[in-house]
Amino acid sequence: MKPLAHLTALGISLTPLAFAQNNEAPAPSKPEAIAVVSDAPPASPEAKPETEAPEKDPAVENLAEVESLSNSSKEEKPKTSEQETLSAENKLAAERLLNETNAIRAQITRLKMERELISEKLALQSVKLQAELSLKLEESETEKAALQNENELSKLRAEKLTNDLKSLQAESALKVTRLQSEIADIETTDKRSQYADSTPVYLEHPLRDDGILVISDRRISLNGTIVSSTADYVTSRIDYWNNKDSKLPIFIVINNCPGGSVMAGYRILKSMEASEAPIHVVVKSFAASMAACITTLAEESYAYPNAIILHHQISSQLTFANMNLTQQKEFYEDSNRWWERLATPVATKMGISTDEFIKRMYKQNTSGDWSEFGDQAVKLKWVNHIIKGVDETSFTRDPDSQENTPNRNAEAQLTEQVDEAGHPFVYLPRLNPKDVYFLYNPDSYYRVR
Repeated sequence: MKPLAHLTALGISLTPLAFAQNNEAPAPSKPEAIAVVSDAPPASPEAKPETEAPEKDPAVENLAEVESLSNSSKEEKPKTSEQETLSAENKLAAERLLNETNAIRAQITRLKMERELISEKLALQSVKLQAELSLKLEESETEKAALQNENELSKLRAEKLTNDLKSLQAESALKVTRLQSEIADIETTDKRSQYADSTPVYLEHPLRDDGILVISDRRISLNGTIVSSTADYVTSRIDYWNNKDSKLPIFIVINNCPGGSVMAGYRILKSMEASEAPIHVVVKSFAASMAACITTLAEESYAYPNAIILHHQISSQLTFANMNLTQQKEFYEDSNRWWERLATPVATKMGISTDEFIKRMYKQNTSGDWSEFGDQAVKLKWVNHIIKGVDETSFTRDPDSQENTPNRNAEAQLTEQVDEAGHPFVYLPRLNPKDVYFLYNPDSYYRVR
């Protein structure tokens, strides 16, 4: 039987805590007492003394108790051989137990020291970790405070930049507004300068005593070949000015018109006849054929002294080469009827017959084209008045400021070329009938096709 097991059988309680709580081995006692089984419960491992007195080893106490019992038994009855044997065994077990407990105590002491060392290391590590954590927390707080300060500073900078930007935008907007206002003033002043201070003059009797004709904005231009669209343009404006005012005169101003369609011209004549407002025709340069009839048959007509008015018989560019005799006769009769409708009123105003009118045409010119300057045309009653000038009161806006204003410079319309001999020249534009060039041209630089 092992010593520890033998002690357990004798009732001696050996706990690791009991050994652990005593760092020093007790002094060996005399193993003369016989072990007696104790009925007392083993000491609790968790029980701790209330004072700082050194802890007692339970095994030693049990051995002392055994020894005490042994001594008392010697006094009561003599020893037996069996008791001696047991006593010897007890001594031996006690020595063995002592050796074993010493080793255990040493191991316990070493473990306690290791535990204390580990505890110290853990405590030091904990302190170190707490210090590091505290330092990191302080650094975090410092960094946080720095970031907060930087954030606040960034916000302040952003607010400053925003305010500066708003200030610049306000200054720029103010400057732009000021410049726009100045531009608007300049443009308004420029636009205002394009208009005259005067207004159109409206007179029921527009010819002044000094020979100047006063024309209002109730004017209609009649230039170029008379075609259907020309009749639309003139008649619609006659209707408009009549609807606006039926008493003031309406002016048809002819700068240069070679005539044109008898149907379109006749529409203009009939619109003039139906107009309640008086129609005044003004010839500034040239009025021929249908335009001459419109001038002569107007209620009132005016011409410059050097303006040309030309009358002739109805003519056509059609040829009879592709017509049979019947077709030629029909064409002649149609033309003759038109001639009677247009020439008869003109001849009547002149105080002659239509036949006399024709005779005098060919007497003046073998082609039958009877043209007269304005100062002679008034004697023939082709025009009512010769005027010295025209006061165009409707031109209250600068003509050069208007869009699509044609270039009046003749040189800008000429393209210089070089002939076969290497001489430069330009072709002059085609003239209107009865017009001639009056220019100095010693080197034949200006040429006519």
